[in-house]
Amino acid sequence: LNEYGVKDGLVLDLGCGTGSITELLAKAGYDMIGVDNSEDMLEIAMDKRSRSGLDILYLLQDMREFELYGTVKAAVSICDSMNYLEDYEDLVQVLRLANNYLDPKGMFIFDLNTEAKFQAMGSETIAEVRDEGSFIWENEYDEEEKINSYDLTLFIREEDDLYRRYQETHFERAWSLDEIKKALTEAGMEFVAAYDAFTKNAPRKESDRIYVVAREHGKEV
Repeated sequence: LNEYGVKDGLVLDLGCGTGSITELLAKAGYDMIGVDNSEDMLEIAMDKRSRSGLDILYLLQDMREFELYGTVKAAVSICDSMNYLEDYEDLVQVLRLANNYLDPKGMFIFDLNTEAKFQAMGSETIAEVRDEGSFIWENEYDEEEKINSYDLTLFIREEDDLYRRYQETHFERAWSLDEIKKALTEAGMEFVAAYDAFTKNAPRKESDRIYVVAREHGKEV
């Protein structure tokens, strides 16, 4: 954000989940709004806010129809939230809303898992044990529909050192950069750049995650 001239001010975290990125940006000095449609995730985000004491506004809203009280300087959507938009019309709608709620020339930065990543994952099961818990990830990628689905079973350690089991099923759509550019144009936004994740290099065919930078278009400065 700083690189694109957004050094402070109001910033939207779209699809904020449990608030990890929201907290980091708030600690960096931004006034944060977090939007997510998962009540459980926002509950965790608000617990983090209670512990950190940061002034963050969380809103329980679907990103396809979110509403803010005014415009923001910038918006971010990290950890492949945009992949959860399975329909092209929904993708355009979210970008159109982002354009509407951004200040003139405001920036929208988001990341995407790529088709190359989903193809590499294919049909597989991943299990991992960590200090805070463990998970089992059962993955399946539909080449024709470009939909990656995974069943996630989580075992999270609670304060009493007992483990609680959670089960979720997720669906993510592989969007090509050309599709993203087309959707940005339809939404009235300006495409600025795309990068291979965590670099300043152009996306490669084998990139497993990319970052897209877009700019608000249409408002008078």
